[in-house]
Amino acid sequence: MNRAYRTLVIVASAYIAAQMLSDIASLRIVTIAGLSLDAGTIIYPFTFTLRDLVHKVAGKSVARLLIVLAAVINLVMAVIFWLVAALPPDPEVGAQLAFGQVLAPVWRIVFASILAEVVSEFIDTEVYARWVARMGERFQWGRVLSSNAVSVPIDSALFSVLAFGGVLPAGVVIGIFWANVLIKGAVTLISIPWIYLVRPEPVPDLAAG
Repeated sequence: MNRAYRTLVIVASAYIAAQMLSDIASLRIVTIAGLSLDAGTIIYPFTFTLRDLVHKVAGKSVARLLIVLAAVINLVMAVIFWLVAALPPDPEVGAQLAFGQVLAPVWRIVFASILAEVVSEFIDTEVYARWVARMGERFQWGRVLSSNAVSVPIDSALFSVLAFGGVLPAGVVIGIFWANVLIKGAVTLISIPWIYLVRPEPVPDLAAG
């Protein structure tokens, strides 16, 4: 298999997996350093850098397509969880009610998460593309840092307001926003070196844009 194709399969699969895992983990609320936030916040920030890797390998159009596919997959996953939780459990098997209590989606949070993901990751794509257009292959760390610095606050603001606005006090919503920004910013710094793990070898016939 062509090395570029192999690299694309790996990073695209990691991106989809991280999106799904973060949405599942977001069903649990945890505290970190005294800050309350959904556990998906620990995983989700990696998707921005993984999207950058896809962009580097296969171009903007493929990165955009992957963002849309991830949103569709996450929505289908939520529908499946809802359907399975709604089906009557087998009385012969114990401890099944917990499945529905844990995994049945809260639709407002699902839609807030997916919308925030799509909007912020499309913005991440544009910022990344502009950095590359100006800097070329220089300062590759700047691609990740600049694109995430713009997209992370937008993602956090959209999710916090859409998921909890009008339900929780404004002060709590603002606290959730800042907790998300801080955690995602820290994860961004950890993931910056990843951009050097793939070579700029556009996948044939897929790198347009």
